[in-house]
Amino acid sequence: MQVQLFSSSSSSSASNSSSPTVNPNCFTIFSPQTLSPPTTINILLPSSKKLTPLLLSLTTTPCLSSHSNTVSLDQNQNNLTAPDDQTLVVRRPVLENQGFDEQIDDGGNEEEEEEEEEEEEEEEESDEVAKPSSTAIDVGLNKFAKKMPIFEPAERVVVDSSSSQQRPLMVNLDLALYKAKILARDFRFKEAEKILQRCINIWPEDGRPYVALGKILVKQSKTGEARAVYEKGCQATQAENPYIWQCWAVLENKIGNIRRARELFDAATVANKRHIAAWHGWAVLELKQGNVQKARQLLAKGLKFCGGNEYIYQTLALLEAKANRYDQARYLFRQATKCNPKSCASWLAWAQLEMQQENNFAARRLFENAVQASPKNRFAWHVWGVFEATVGNVEQGRKLLKIGHTLNPRDPVLLQSLALLEYKNSTANLARVLFRRASQVDPRHQPVWIAWGWMEWKEGNISTAREMYQRALSIDSNSESAARCLQAWGVLEQRAGNLSAARRLFRSSLNINSQSYITWMTWAQLEEDQGNSVRAEEIRNVYFQQRTEVVDDASWVMGFLDIIDPAVDSLKRLLKLDQNTDATKNIPADNDKNTDESSVGSGNATGFNVDAFVRAKLYLDTSALEIQNYPPTTRKSPRRIVTRSPPRLSKTSI
Repeated sequence: MQVQLFSSSSSSSASNSSSPTVNPNCFTIFSPQTLSPPTTINILLPSSKKLTPLLLSLTTTPCLSSHSNTVSLDQNQNNLTAPDDQTLVVRRPVLENQGFDEQIDDGGNEEEEEEEEEEEEEEEESDEVAKPSSTAIDVGLNKFAKKMPIFEPAERVVVDSSSSQQRPLMVNLDLALYKAKILARDFRFKEAEKILQRCINIWPEDGRPYVALGKILVKQSKTGEARAVYEKGCQATQAENPYIWQCWAVLENKIGNIRRARELFDAATVANKRHIAAWHGWAVLELKQGNVQKARQLLAKGLKFCGGNEYIYQTLALLEAKANRYDQARYLFRQATKCNPKSCASWLAWAQLEMQQENNFAARRLFENAVQASPKNRFAWHVWGVFEATVGNVEQGRKLLKIGHTLNPRDPVLLQSLALLEYKNSTANLARVLFRRASQVDPRHQPVWIAWGWMEWKEGNISTAREMYQRALSIDSNSESAARCLQAWGVLEQRAGNLSAARRLFRSSLNINSQSYITWMTWAQLEEDQGNSVRAEEIRNVYFQQRTEVVDDASWVMGFLDIIDPAVDSLKRLLKLDQNTDATKNIPADNDKNTDESSVGSGNATGFNVDAFVRAKLYLDTSALEIQNYPPTTRKSPRRIVTRSPPRLSKTSI
């Protein structure tokens, strides 16, 4: 292949006689210079057969037309001309095929490097001997080329299949993430962190290891290290991964850095405006801060950019229920369950709305849909069990709580509710056993210690109750649970006659949560009982003056939903995407008091058989769920899973 170099000079006769013939494979390089002496450029290129670099000569001679000058590439190393001192030497890393790499060992590579060093020394000596004159542009190009590392690499990269380590396939990352998830579930955090750190080192551009590692560190209350991991992940992914931004924002919101959390949520939506978790998390943050209008705007943007989403509809429905607009709330819950019929959270939130309206028949139907959508969901079994116990179905509630605990033996909330149920309907000793087991499952779960302390106070064990309250506050003294603990402890001291201690505890509780109506009124009642009516009235006035009133007008949002939802439904009907049976068609929209009265005390009023469902889906025998009076052993799970043929029932004990 030849390269033609054209000059803008007007003289052409001298160069036409010495220029070679025109080759159809040649390409042209234009030069603005006039006649100049020939310049030779030596280029080192690797040879595919002997793995040694070949020196290719590029000779340029001034010319006046397109046929007057060429740059010839001579691949015969024996016919090389002597280079000059301004020669531009280009070296490239040797990249060989695997077929050739298998035939060469480390000794051969060392010999090749020695040969290359000898050739470089010979070239430098030849440069000192021959120093022809060059043009100003050639001098500038040579100086520029010497400064570029691409022309003179620090080390030659030789890919050898026997010694080099290639990056593993992406399936290895998926397997490593799953293994880390299993280890974290078993509280083996050190091993999980080691695996995830190795994943970050191998795949630094993937955001999943950063998210998983950050969550594990947050579980261990290592907020500083988790923040550093999220920051490193955002830098490694060039700020284009919305999941890392969103997890970082949740962390900042959890520790109380609201302003920083808003900035991070904003960054997540900028990275990907279709990331629904960022819009929803930001809206929930604004709701907790009392900015309902801002939250509604964010939820509306989430619907605009991401389409219908069950979490957006669910949050809007809860806002409508809080504003006593129950028909609109039911409509939004119905839209949420249509978007995802397997969303257990939507069914549960809707069921709790019906519970508040004392529509027990509809609530029970919704609980059934929730457990069918997610049979192992601990929240579904817990809320349903508490509901049945509240309406008078103690045995049904106990059974549901036992099933939930069998499926989720590491959940302390189920044991806590079961302990309170047994304390109310059985004995305090059995409740103590369950409270002790709950505290062993999760020693940092504050509500367990608070409930246990309340039970001991009711039993007259004041010193034991104080110890339980102290254990709860030692976990976290600034949380909402801590505020409730201080309020309960203040009532204990008030009943015991320690009025000064009770006042200090009430004041400490209000420092954490100044919007607690119960705490303010309890303190005012204490002062009034002591004859300080003026002080009691002052406390009530302070509460009404500092309380936060939220004005919620959702008319514009409902108008927006009235426009969007019918269009989505019409598209679904047009594309035949909504042919499945609607699980909400049998749920009454309004309160049905006649069915409520008949359903109380009857677990099968809706026709749903819990025992058959658990036996078919989870292979559990509800008749074998018994409460044992000893602490749990270190076995993994009391549940046994058997094959489908022949079906057998497992005996599970609590």
